[in-house]
Amino acid sequence: MTTPVETTVTVAPGVRLWTERRGDPRAPALLLVMGASEPGLSWPDPLVDRLAAHHQVIRYDHRDTGASTRVFDEAPYPLAELAEDAVRVLDALDVDRAHVLGLSMGGILTQLLLADHPDRLRTASLWSTFAMSTTPLRHDDGATTPVEELPGPDEELIGWLSGLTPRPDLEAELDQRVEKWRRMNPGPLPLDAADFRTREERIIAHSGRWDDSWAHALADQSGLLRTDQLAANTVPTLVIEAPADPVVPPVHARHLDQVVGATRLVTIPGLGHAPVRRALDPIADAVLAHTLA
Repeated sequence: MTTPVETTVTVAPGVRLWTERRGDPRAPALLLVMGASEPGLSWPDPLVDRLAAHHQVIRYDHRDTGASTRVFDEAPYPLAELAEDAVRVLDALDVDRAHVLGLSMGGILTQLLLADHPDRLRTASLWSTFAMSTTPLRHDDGATTPVEELPGPDEELIGWLSGLTPRPDLEAELDQRVEKWRRMNPGPLPLDAADFRTREERIIAHSGRWDDSWAHALADQSGLLRTDQLAANTVPTLVIEAPADPVVPPVHARHLDQVVGATRLVTIPGLGHAPVRRALDPIADAVLAHTLA
């Protein structure tokens, strides 16, 4: 395994993003796109290492996360701009085409890449994310359910998350972050609290602060639908279903499998919204089977 290479890249005037490359630089690139308000270090190292045995793995901090520029308060941007940032990261690192794995909001951004920049993708993998399409879900009996009637996130969880504020000291902040991940993982796969605490300690040290930004939640979410483009997609796309996810109910994975062209659906039993250690090998196996096919 090669030594990880960290650098910052400029994606817009006054906006610099932290990036890390791991693995053989001659291997096909795999870009990891994280969810809302989460930095690149939220991708667990054991998963990154498994993927980096076959790819040059690139993870990065979105703007307003981690060690990247915090800019939203002075210069608000639409959520779709984060997808363009992903392309700019590839440009800055001289990557012509990449495999892309997106989690949660990162899966939304990956769909925008499929629709707007398919020439930059070798494959796509969508994990626990909503569809950027207005096509209704078709059921086995022939009935359909409009997108707006599909179940949303667990209301109790969303209520708890909306009340989060930075804690007055580090230990209390770490307790709160571990509790967040526990609530996002209500299924049978165990959450190792010590593992997530260590990960969050590293993220805070990397960021130099522990006040999370609400930029991604506040960003303009208009103009995200790509119904026709996703239906016509030809980039091989893996849809990862998380049956125990309280943020993105698993029916949305089936919806993605229907509305996005060239998809294949895989289910990780017990998987929630948290990347717990017990799920990392099955996820890596699924992604690598897809990217190396």
